[in-house]
Amino acid sequence: MKPPFRADQVGSLLRPRELAEARMKFKEGKIDTSTLKEVEDQCIRAAVARQEAVGLQAITDGEFRRDWWHLDFMVQLDGVVSVANPGPKFGGTEEQPPIPSVTGKVGCSKPIMVEDFGFLKSVTKQTAKLTIPSPAMLHLRGGRSSISREIYPDLAEFWSDTSAAYQKAIKHLADAGCTYLQLDDVSFSYLCDPQIRESCRKNGDDPALLPRTYADAISNALKDRPPGMTVTMHTCRGNFKSSWVAAGGYESVAEAMFSSSVDAFFMEFDSERAGGFEPLRYLPKGKKVVLGLVTSKSPVLEDKDFIKKKIEEAAKYVPLENLCLSPQCGFSSTHHGNNLTAEEQWRKLERIVEVSREVWR
Repeated sequence: MKPPFRADQVGSLLRPRELAEARMKFKEGKIDTSTLKEVEDQCIRAAVARQEAVGLQAITDGEFRRDWWHLDFMVQLDGVVSVANPGPKFGGTEEQPPIPSVTGKVGCSKPIMVEDFGFLKSVTKQTAKLTIPSPAMLHLRGGRSSISREIYPDLAEFWSDTSAAYQKAIKHLADAGCTYLQLDDVSFSYLCDPQIRESCRKNGDDPALLPRTYADAISNALKDRPPGMTVTMHTCRGNFKSSWVAAGGYESVAEAMFSSSVDAFFMEFDSERAGGFEPLRYLPKGKKVVLGLVTSKSPVLEDKDFIKKKIEEAAKYVPLENLCLSPQCGFSSTHHGNNLTAEEQWRKLERIVEVSREVWR
């Protein structure tokens, strides 16, 4: 089966203790790069073996070489740095993730995460899946105010440069053999929230226009992707130490989001904050939706019958053969991880595989 698979995953996994300790020692200057890489390699091999044992066909490196799901990629683009987050904030935690800021011409002058992908591909017998932030992530949190007006007095040039940079980055990955790429994008689901839309206005943007702008940026970034590469988009309402930022159904953004030239959409549906399945009626024919019905934020294991009932509800809007199942997000979008144990994480992934086999046989 071509990805996305009936039982799939978003990407990040809880960091093993030895990995967290090694990364801390590296930051403190107590170990060198090669020593850290040895630990990362060992932990990734173990995570790959566990994913394969669970029955997953899409295998990730758990994002074990990253601190943040997005920044580790974006700051390797030319002209991008990370800065403190001005808001909106994640609730229930004083620490807040940084955000990207564009201080120079956006470009891609060197391959990004190609070595990481190459190692993953070499240690799995299944399909190696890489996750990177979507182009919209360079803009959403800070908006116009986070993009240098001196460098980009006209945002059209910023979007043009960003698309070109992503085209180069994706070509590097394709040349390395990547056939399954996921763009992580919180912009569409964030824009369902009135608070986020107001924040966009304060940043100097029109939230009514942003969904179409972001969809066009994604499509332009994928313009030259090879035909053998499957590209999906994952969208959620925030995931930082089991906390969230946004709430609201997809109705206001669905048509624009579904116009993006990706093959499938990983969509958060694990709580009432995500609204109902009705917006799925806008899904173009032939595209797929991966239903995020199993939460990565809580250790509580979802009942199989509950998941099946939700899949049946979604199938009223999208044919069952065009649906798949996954967690609503990764288990560790940042190095901190969510509020559950590794064994609870694996039980949830096992549950997804079990349900998928029973639903789609």
